[in-house]
Amino acid sequence: MAASSSFKFLLADFASGSPFIPSNYIRPAGDRPELDGVENSGEAIPVIDLSGLNGPHRHKVVTEIGMACKNAGFFKVKKHGIPKEVLHGMLHASKAFFLLPESVRLKNYSDDPTKSTRLSTSFNIATEKLSSWRDYLRLHCHPIESFINEWPSEPPSFKPAAADYASHIRRLALRLLSAISESLSLKSGYLESALGRHAQHMAINYYPQCPQPELTYGLPAHKDPNVITILMQDGVTGLQAMRDGKWVAVEAEAGELVVNVGDQLQVLSNGRYKSVLHRAVVNKDMERLSVPTFYCPGPETVVEAAEELVDEEHPRLYKKFTYGDYTEKFWKGGLRMESCLDLFRVSE
Repeated sequence: MAASSSFKFLLADFASGSPFIPSNYIRPAGDRPELDGVENSGEAIPVIDLSGLNGPHRHKVVTEIGMACKNAGFFKVKKHGIPKEVLHGMLHASKAFFLLPESVRLKNYSDDPTKSTRLSTSFNIATEKLSSWRDYLRLHCHPIESFINEWPSEPPSFKPAAADYASHIRRLALRLLSAISESLSLKSGYLESALGRHAQHMAINYYPQCPQPELTYGLPAHKDPNVITILMQDGVTGLQAMRDGKWVAVEAEAGELVVNVGDQLQVLSNGRYKSVLHRAVVNKDMERLSVPTFYCPGPETVVEAAEELVDEEHPRLYKKFTYGDYTEKFWKGGLRMESCLDLFRVSE
């Protein structure tokens, strides 16, 4: 079961006073975080108040979302309608899961990326030569009733907290997809319809304290394969996005959620909105927890640019493909600087 790959082993080493990380976590000299060169997000990552989406100021909010998707690929949302107790409940249950004894957590362990519920480590240890400083629990969340029985039964608070959070996030995702559709001058329901049989996945990422954070990554630079990602953070800085050739720390105030464009939205928008490189770094002093929700098409859904966005000035950039074919190539290719989308570009 590769139990020695879990962070329980690493934490035991760290607790015993070891100042070093194992060699399989050490990145080559030219592929390290360079933590001193990271900028604060400032205005580079817009903050959008969603309270106006349901009122007379909807057009203004839609325009802000469209500009953020076009110019930054990342934005933060506040007043999004998810109660604080739902957010806190999810974080509390997630931390409680990773505090369980290793023997209990490993009941959920699998190296198979096709499993709908699984605990694993790094990214895809079956294909990686170098590991990432991360454990994660990945869950399929829609429809909830099809998957909830697979979710961890310990701690007892986990299933109800995760189900409540996933339901609220789905409603938020649909509101965002509607606004993004309108920002592209498409019908408000276009993206929701284009996804076919919707899929929703959630990862609970656990990044322990790291004695040598300058040598490794929580996750190396990559772009998300899905349509949009909605991320909740626990207040510990670690997420960084590429903006104008520089790494920017994506911090969020309490209650704010981070949204980013995924590869499928880049295709559906015919390149008007672009997915952006981002990464997770770790630190010596604090563990970190993040909960990204990946909103996706169904695996059999054919993904292609909206016809309204293809013309002589904007030729089709990507071939048609099924999302299942795309994710298969993504998981086999592993996290990398080059986008998996390059495999699907229309030839010049």
